[in-house]
Amino acid sequence: MPEILIIVAVVVLLGLIIGFGFIASRNRRGSIEPPSKRRALVDERVVPAEEAAHAALVEAEVAADLETTIPTEEPGAEVVGVETITPEGSEVDEAEVSAERPRFRDRLGKARAALSGAMGSIAGRSKIDAETWDELEEALILADVGVASTQDLLDHLRARVKADGLSNGEELLGALKSEMTDRLSGFDRELTQSSESGPTVWLFVGVNGVGKTTTIGKLGVREVREGRTVLMAAGDTFRAAAAEQLGMWADRAGAELVRGSEGGDPSAVIFDGVEAANARNIDLVLADTAGRLHNKVNLMEELSKVRRVADKGAGTVTEVLLVIDATTGQNGLVQAKQFTEAVELTGVVLTKLDGSAKGGIVIAIHDQLGIPVKLVGLGEGAEDLVPFDAAEFVEALFA
Repeated sequence: MPEILIIVAVVVLLGLIIGFGFIASRNRRGSIEPPSKRRALVDERVVPAEEAAHAALVEAEVAADLETTIPTEEPGAEVVGVETITPEGSEVDEAEVSAERPRFRDRLGKARAALSGAMGSIAGRSKIDAETWDELEEALILADVGVASTQDLLDHLRARVKADGLSNGEELLGALKSEMTDRLSGFDRELTQSSESGPTVWLFVGVNGVGKTTTIGKLGVREVREGRTVLMAAGDTFRAAAAEQLGMWADRAGAELVRGSEGGDPSAVIFDGVEAANARNIDLVLADTAGRLHNKVNLMEELSKVRRVADKGAGTVTEVLLVIDATTGQNGLVQAKQFTEAVELTGVVLTKLDGSAKGGIVIAIHDQLGIPVKLVGLGEGAEDLVPFDAAEFVEALFA
């Protein structure tokens, strides 16, 4: 009997020891990596789990859209937190390479529809009278040509009607098309490459939401396709997900990416990107900037400093392109006036022209500022960012 009691006691004691050991083991495993510090793999790089979720949202946005603080030290000082990402095996989608360039006629249906009623009425008039001029003036203003440009355009048309003896609405519209084409002609719309040693730098500016980052991505796809090496500098460090979005475009295009920490120094990121491109013999740097509000004087002054910093390194800034959303109408002209004072614009990229019923902003930009529209967005795909063609644009508005 004593032996049985001893055996039972030993079994119970062993059970207790094993049980406590199992509980302690679980507690130790749980404390090795607290949930707040666990990591998740995104894009083959380890980032915090909350960033992984954020990156997933950005990836969804880009897929659907196939579509400042200034350095306090001199450029060249150490840049903290800048990351250079080199693509591995990235290439442009073969379907896009073979995609046909979209035609203005096919993509400007909304703008043409907005004018068709008024223009059809004018074309049917047997004489050119005061009512004809009033109707034409109203149509041009509604098309966002702007009051000043509309008045100037009508003055020239009146002189032309008198000089050429035009007598009916159809002849008047023919003169209007010719006058609009003339006003849009004579501009150099080529994107300039530097003839100096070191990389060419194209700087992109504009307010938030106009499509700067997407424009850079699409242009990067095109430039790589044409045989140039490209580096994208994620200088918009203030907008959440801007760097991630640009990184996905860089992967897609086969370009390199330089980015900094969120909320970091945008000028330093761009300067570092130019230096990295120079060290690697990369041809072209496409530099994103923060979406500065055009009515904030201090922010525009900071942007002008960004422009100066970008040109101080090994590269040469040959293009400063203002990205404007065509659907904003005359507000886009206000933006252009403010931005050109801050950074001396070389051209305009007009996005979402296919979704705008107000294509007349093109005339206003050329008339009021003398800045050429160099690229236009006619859709969501990379192939839908195309060089602006004045004759094709005017013809698409009327026919």
